[in-house]
Amino acid sequence: MSDRITALLTRRRATLLTVAVLLCLPPFYLDAFWLRIGLFSMAAAIGAVGLALLSGTAGQLSLGHAFFLAVGAYGYTWLAGDPGPGLPTVVAVPLAVLMAGLAGGLFSPVAGRVKGIYLGIATLALVFLGHHVLLTAESVTGGFNGRSVPPLSLGGFTFTASDPELTVLGVPFGAEERLWFLGLALFALTWFTARGLLRSRPGRALAALRDSETAAAVMGVDVARHRSAAFVVSSMYAGLAGVLLALAFRRVVPDYFGLVLSVDYLAMIVVGGLGSVAGATAGAVFVTALPLLMTRYADQLPLVAAPGSAEGAVGPTEAARYLYGAAIVLVLLYAPDGLHGLARRARDRLRRRRTTPTSTPDPAVPSPPPPAAAARPKEHTP
Repeated sequence: MSDRITALLTRRRATLLTVAVLLCLPPFYLDAFWLRIGLFSMAAAIGAVGLALLSGTAGQLSLGHAFFLAVGAYGYTWLAGDPGPGLPTVVAVPLAVLMAGLAGGLFSPVAGRVKGIYLGIATLALVFLGHHVLLTAESVTGGFNGRSVPPLSLGGFTFTASDPELTVLGVPFGAEERLWFLGLALFALTWFTARGLLRSRPGRALAALRDSETAAAVMGVDVARHRSAAFVVSSMYAGLAGVLLALAFRRVVPDYFGLVLSVDYLAMIVVGGLGSVAGATAGAVFVTALPLLMTRYADQLPLVAAPGSAEGAVGPTEAARYLYGAAIVLVLLYAPDGLHGLARRARDRLRRRRTTPTSTPDPAVPSPPPPAAAARPKEHTP
């Protein structure tokens, strides 16, 4: 048994190492467009993992995820920029994440006592309130036009295409190439911390809350405290995603952090699979990459018009939303556990095929006789 466990752990480590090496290769072979898709997908995956912990694991509906992304993005921009404190960018990143967590903590008393659609409506108010503040607090947010994002600098190394120029294996590393590895590091941190949380005692308590609050309370789970903690943790993941989005966009504007973004994140966790880190990642890549790909190849797709074409035509962004809206319906009807559940079932089916013996009986060997029928007890005759 121990040898089998050791072999399984070795196989998993080899798989993780292979995936890590493959994820480090795109900057050497892909152009800036594909790297931007990867950056936006990694940022979306970080935020989707946080929402999956809240909605998928703790069973709390939130429509205010865009608000906490805005807190992270604008918090970093203000802390590291001018006007603002002008802090070192490496200090501004964790402070922006803490600001998002503080915003979630201020709202956590509501999240600890309200659930279901009522919490969804309450968090929806955060989106409208945040959008109003972003438009009116011009000294901090820049108003309607937004603000330029200060580039991240770490130990004299700047994550932009400016000096000092960097060439690795003959490939010039610009902003996208440099930010790619930063995004990988942040996503890896998110992946392992979220999986560790799900496997820990608080993660099991959150899963118990999702299944039955009454049973969880009987087992000693503090319902309000764990709900509030899940909301704060989810807010911090969203803040980190907002920081990476700001660095990738290089400019933050209020209109991006609206209700549509919150709905997109709900689509990510539903399509990928509720309560799963891998499912949230897959859903984030699907929802983020689809409109960008359709925008690039709009002239080659039927029924999709290129951006800026005649009125009445379906643009690539709208077409992408129709597609992943249809994907949500199909998932809810035929695969409630999302893409992660489909992949898990396919993997289990493949494993069973490998382990099932396929030997056929040898005709030369006589088959054993069928067992004799059990003797029927004699009925008593009067």
